[in-house]
Amino acid sequence: MDAEVLLAHALEVDRVQLYLDLDRPLSRSERDRYRELVKRRARREPTALITGIKEFWSIPLRIVPGVLIPRPETEILVETVVNEVGTVTSPDILEIGTGSGAVAVAVATEHRQASIVAMDIDFRALQTAALNARETGVSASVQFVASDLFRALKPGTRFDVICSNPPYVPSEVIPTLEPEIVNFEPHRALEGGPEGLDIIRRLASEARNYLKERGALILEIGDRQESSVREIFSSLGIFRDITVARDLAGKPRVVKGKL
Repeated sequence: MDAEVLLAHALEVDRVQLYLDLDRPLSRSERDRYRELVKRRARREPTALITGIKEFWSIPLRIVPGVLIPRPETEILVETVVNEVGTVTSPDILEIGTGSGAVAVAVATEHRQASIVAMDIDFRALQTAALNARETGVSASVQFVASDLFRALKPGTRFDVICSNPPYVPSEVIPTLEPEIVNFEPHRALEGGPEGLDIIRRLASEARNYLKERGALILEIGDRQESSVREIFSSLGIFRDITVARDLAGKPRVVKGKL
């Protein structure tokens, strides 16, 4: 798949066109362009950074260095949020750590009446997210705000849903990850402390101040974190109906708790 994506990028066509032109010989300049892209990939640079595009929720998103590349499993987070607000006419949604804007933009395309505040501590991420919102045609639905978690919110601001794909990788695991991640992804968007739960604990404990009555906190989690995150939610005594959604591999991926 990487080979096809890179070749299509080098030729400035979509992947379908490769098959339609299967017998067409490449010119020398086309081969040279392709070889340069393959060399970059051989150095373990992620394909999304080479092409500058990553498809998420069937949306082509702009990707730049220093901003987390969205993963397919995060679509489970989008699905859970969309299902939660499906019957709400004009839901207020907060996303913490928007990165490229993948989740906020995807939710906005599914629920056009939603009002979404998408926050991130990184200015480059916010610029990228705002660009993706404009190019997808959902800028009117999403407001991007620079903030460390909830700090930029005014007291009394309330949401139907607070969602996040927070940093949840344990610190000691980071160096063992694939070179595509270790060498090219922003560690601040990945590392969640010794157990990978530092930001999850903060989100769970502070969310009560910004959720409407019966509002929901929805978080993506990592491998083998289901029981720990359930315990975090339960121990606070403010959440009911704690549920877990699994990804396509059958792994627990998203935890939801209702206030």
